[in-house]
Amino acid sequence: MNSVVVGAAIIRGGRVLAQQRAHPPSTAGRWELPGGRVEPGEDDRAALARECLEELGVRIVVGDRVGPEVDLRPGLVLRIYQAALDPPDGVPHPHDHQAVQWLGPSDLDTVDWLEADRIVLPDLRRHLIPPPPA
Repeated sequence: MNSVVVGAAIIRGGRVLAQQRAHPPSTAGRWELPGGRVEPGEDDRAALARECLEELGVRIVVGDRVGPEVDLRPGLVLRIYQAALDPPDGVPHPHDHQAVQWLGPSDLDTVDWLEADRIVLPDLRRHLIPPPPA
């Protein structure tokens, strides 16, 4: 059975929250969706809620899967789930990361994503709506 890493596509106002890695050195400065490993006895959704509280200091409501399951290495897969902040006006803080940023559909290609997250961008883009005209 595969071990699982879960990621949250936290969407608010047509934008998704991305976080910039601080470590390890090989991935520092690159961007990813929040999340982490599913612990023994934990389901995907509970793990994702725990990870977002630990990493960002926010509570989330986890929705449906987004995109394909991504093989990270033999025996380890990534699953991305759509999520929303609870309460909706929660403010994420980068406790373990360099920065967080809300990205709209036109911003997704402006940051250096980790390869695994890059795979789900086409599916993620369909969940984002362009901002209303100013």
